[in-house]
Amino acid sequence: MKVDLNQDLMQLQEEFLQAIDLAVSTQQVEELRIRYLGKKGKLTAILRGMGALSADERPLAGRLANQVRADLETQLTTARLRAEKKESAARLASEKLDITLPGRSTPVGCRHPLTQIIDEICDVFIGLGYSIAEGPEIELDKYNFELLRLPPGHPARDTQDTFYVSDAILLRTQTSPVQIRVMQQNQPPIKIVCPGKVYRSDTPDATHSPIFHQIEGLVVDQGVTMGDLVGSLQLFARKLFGEQTEIRLRPHHFPFTEPSCEVDISCWTCGGSGCRTCKNEGWIEVLGAGMVHPEVLTNCGIDPDVYSGFAFGIGVERTAMGRFGIDDIRNFFENDVRFLGQFR
Repeated sequence: MKVDLNQDLMQLQEEFLQAIDLAVSTQQVEELRIRYLGKKGKLTAILRGMGALSADERPLAGRLANQVRADLETQLTTARLRAEKKESAARLASEKLDITLPGRSTPVGCRHPLTQIIDEICDVFIGLGYSIAEGPEIELDKYNFELLRLPPGHPARDTQDTFYVSDAILLRTQTSPVQIRVMQQNQPPIKIVCPGKVYRSDTPDATHSPIFHQIEGLVVDQGVTMGDLVGSLQLFARKLFGEQTEIRLRPHHFPFTEPSCEVDISCWTCGGSGCRTCKNEGWIEVLGAGMVHPEVLTNCGIDPDVYSGFAFGIGVERTAMGRFGIDDIRNFFENDVRFLGQFR
């Protein structure tokens, strides 16, 4: 019985050594461990025969079995480490990074040039104590026209080329309705600027767009004069275009202001001497302004005998085109990153 058990153990060891040499992966090594040393493995099956041995034979057989088990475990450990090293090398080879390649930079965006101009203009007037006011872009005819002294049939309506949703609802053609809403909801003193998009049915070309931006300002208080308007616009022009900038007022007509004027600034390119930018005139028109018409104040529940005010409207696109030397308004709306990336 002793000879048979020893022989079985030696045959098991020899068989295992041949099998372990062929194991090249950790999975194959684990399969061999289970086959030879598992609870239902070959070594366990041989050791079940130890019950038939005599008391003298069992210690000798036990020592041999322990030696075989220890040798198998050592071989398994060595094979597992060898397989893990090989698999790790293969994985590193397949997942390696080429550190000689240039890095992938993340593009950095910037504010749209129109947003930059809007923020700059608003900052100037906020510094003068103005507040920002906003209103709906889909507006009622009453606020867009009627309360601004533009009743149905008024010829000035034709020049607006309005987008109508219905007879009484439209896309606002100016940000003036915001002024009306503020005056109806608040008593003087009022000091606001109203930035926002406006809409007119214009055919797109180098100087026209059906969507553009305005910033309108309004001041209503006791004793407000045309001199206050001139002083405010002079300060605005110098803050935005440089300390040497001058302004010029030319008489004009707006239904909602009286008196009214167009406001020019000295050319930012030539300083007023005449150049291509200003068409050799030395001046560039940038906004319209005037004293708020008494009827407009009355329409909003403000007594024109007690209060007076001035209003102005600035074309953002025209200002940005002059500020940045842009010759086509369509560039602002085409979302060409080559164009927009110049304004970082």
